[in-house]
Amino acid sequence: MNFQVHGLSDVGRKRQNNEDNFGIDRDLRLFIVADGMGGHAAGEVASRMAIELILDYIRRTATSDEPYLTGFNNRFSRAGNRLSSAIILANQVISDASTKREEWQGMGTTVVAAWLADPDCARLSIAHVGDSRVYLLRSGEMRQLTTDHSLVEEQIREGFMTREEARDSAIRNMITRALGYRERVNPDIIELPMEPGDRLLLCSDGLNTMLTDQEILDIIRLNANLKNACRQLVDAANERGGRDNITVIMAAFL
Repeated sequence: MNFQVHGLSDVGRKRQNNEDNFGIDRDLRLFIVADGMGGHAAGEVASRMAIELILDYIRRTATSDEPYLTGFNNRFSRAGNRLSSAIILANQVISDASTKREEWQGMGTTVVAAWLADPDCARLSIAHVGDSRVYLLRSGEMRQLTTDHSLVEEQIREGFMTREEARDSAIRNMITRALGYRERVNPDIIELPMEPGDRLLLCSDGLNTMLTDQEILDIIRLNANLKNACRQLVDAANERGGRDNITVIMAAFL
């Protein structure tokens, strides 16, 4: 399969700085979104570091026999293990950096990375920490592949809150995992086969907290062009209030 990809990031309507970052390596077929947190623009530093560190690690090790940082998990492919190692390394570097400069103390970031390591794009590996998301659009339907590491997701899972209630909850922005806050982090890994006609959406929570999944799907259905789809998604989130930075990457497989 061939693929097309486009990304877009926007500061939104309420924030002074854009603490989101994204990375695309077309040669590696690697896509990453990071949503930073921290005062004095430290969130922007953390998210940028995460993108740069993950890209660099995968570029260096994609075809090497360099040891995996936590050993090899036989449940997942080489690509899934590499992505996990990349995120673990990024967490270590960001955590260490946050202790060395006062203005960076407390900085952190979510991250979600999707990698089609196979040159024919047949299998997708995803690793993530936090509440940035990956959606798969297939046969006109859309499903969320990642599970948010957040307090509201835990409340929903335990039956204490509905998804509708979660959208307006006072704790909707409280995440339970992020890079930079602890010396160790445990990324979730998801792997699945890809099919011609599939589309992939990576986003920070500035998109899905403003728009429902159905609204996101409706916009994508109306925009076959990826650049237009990304623009329309960002514009719609801003029209709803744009309470946070908004970042999207869309990929289409042909």
